[in-house]
Amino acid sequence: MTPENKGTAQLTTAMVLSGTLGLFVVESGASPFDVVFFRVLFGALALGSYVVARGWLRGHGFTPRTLALAVLGGVFIVLNWVLLFQSYENTSISVATVVYHTQPFYVVLLGALLFRERLTAAKVGWIVLAFAGLVLVSGVTPGDFASGGAYLTGIGQALLAALLYGLSTLVTKRITGVRPHLIALVQVLVGIPLLLPFADFGAMRGTGWDWGWLVGLGLIHTGIMYVLMYAAYAQLPTSKIAVLAFVYPAVAMVMDWAVYGHHIGLVQALGVPLIVTASLKVTLARTPAAAPAPRTAGRAPGAASRTATPAASEA
Repeated sequence: MTPENKGTAQLTTAMVLSGTLGLFVVESGASPFDVVFFRVLFGALALGSYVVARGWLRGHGFTPRTLALAVLGGVFIVLNWVLLFQSYENTSISVATVVYHTQPFYVVLLGALLFRERLTAAKVGWIVLAFAGLVLVSGVTPGDFASGGAYLTGIGQALLAALLYGLSTLVTKRITGVRPHLIALVQVLVGIPLLLPFADFGAMRGTGWDWGWLVGLGLIHTGIMYVLMYAAYAQLPTSKIAVLAFVYPAVAMVMDWAVYGHHIGLVQALGVPLIVTASLKVTLARTPAAAPAPRTAGRAPGAASRTATPAASEA
């Protein structure tokens, strides 16, 4: 098997796993804060064990500046997860995931706003097209704005989650000389003290088999998935990474339909290809043909520089 074929298999597997994340979140029956707390707890154990086994703690490459950046990125990532999981409750896994997949556009806009990165007319056009698709996918009507309600709140939560993911991307892409696994480990470790005051341990008593879903979020969706992802990124060109990233929302939508009977309507479905096309155009227009290994945990939800894989938005 060639390195590229191996990377394709690894990334496809990682994105399929990412697409099942919503199922694990909902089936756990826990609140979003509890879900994320135990995800980072079990995820830290999984990633920490892998990093120690590989001997990567020695010569880690962190400086005070890059460690601070990793911590800041971790704050954004953890809060992004909380908001995304809250959006599942208020909308559906399908709608929340597609809305959340607008992160690449936030990265472009924030980069132009905060770091004066070049924003071309073509990129602006694709972003406008993507948000037209977002309006269709959301299914929000003028009446929803008048009445408010949980659904509209859920759309807002998914958008804010995508914004936080974009901020994490911009912060962590400035970290160089550090293995992505170590940055991911720092980011999940940050979540433990950050969410500890909000975790309701009393509500977790007697949950029985529900603990299996929480352990799975840490071991599978934060340990195994990231290891596969980072291994794949080092072997694949950006074009293939960008395309395979859409396995994640596709699987999430299939899971939501197969398990819960949720599906987006015909008008909403018209918005999906708009977002997908615009995301690919923006991603491939602002990255080189071959990308170095990513350096952040964020699609990264979910994950060298994250600009190489902005569409691989692992949650």
